Amino acid sequence: MTETTQPRDESDVPRGLQDDPLNGSPDVEAYFGDRYPQVRHFAELLADQGVLRGLIGPRELERVWERHILNSAAVVPFLGDGVIVDIGSGAGLPGLVVAAMLPERRVVLVEPMERRVQWLLEASREVGIDNVTVLRGRAEEVKESVEADVITARAVASIDKLVKWCAPLLAPEGEMVLLKGRSAGDELERAKYALRKHRLVGEVLEAGTLPGLEPTRVVRLTRA
Repeated sequence: MTETTQPRDESDVPRGLQDDPLNGSPDVEAYFGDRYPQVRHFAELLADQGVLRGLIGPRELERVWERHILNSAAVVPFLGDGVIVDIGSGAGLPGLVVAAMLPERRVVLVEPMERRVQWLLEASREVGIDNVTVLRGRAEEVKESVEADVITARAVASIDKLVKWCAPLLAPEGEMVLLKGRSAGDELERAKYALRKHRLVGEVLEAGTLPGLEPTRVVRLTRA
């Protein structure tokens, strides 16, 4: 059943989010479809508590949708099948956004900081995202208990470091799908020796969301 959205009372929306030009946008609602209510709830929670809990900066409040939610959502079309493991999940970006959009998939959030683990547990429970497992630890510390069909990461480390830490978690046919910035191509070139060592090949893809927004750059690493 498709969940219908109700008109929002502006007094219920966190103050920072009220100034976000994309908040309440019909284009955003159409983009997320029947997953919009959960994604919106998470965006509001992030805007309300994110700065206080050190998850986002105060200057980012007016761009929560573009900078964080839509940027995270852009990775979804590239996630293939199977278990998704989000490394260094932090605020839940992209992990909680991905889990909200793909309720049929198992999503494992790996985060070493206790206060962020607590946030992930609280946020997933409050938003009603029940297809996530939260693990405290670094990637190299959970390799005995996690096997990933797809690994995601956003703003965690350079590609060469991510390959070193995360390749042992990959299933035999697994892949890594990383959110990166404008220098993704240069970063991928610098990681060529790490890729070769772990028998991975990489490509940079552009992932669009809404018209008029800069595409997100996605680096996909697959088995050679």
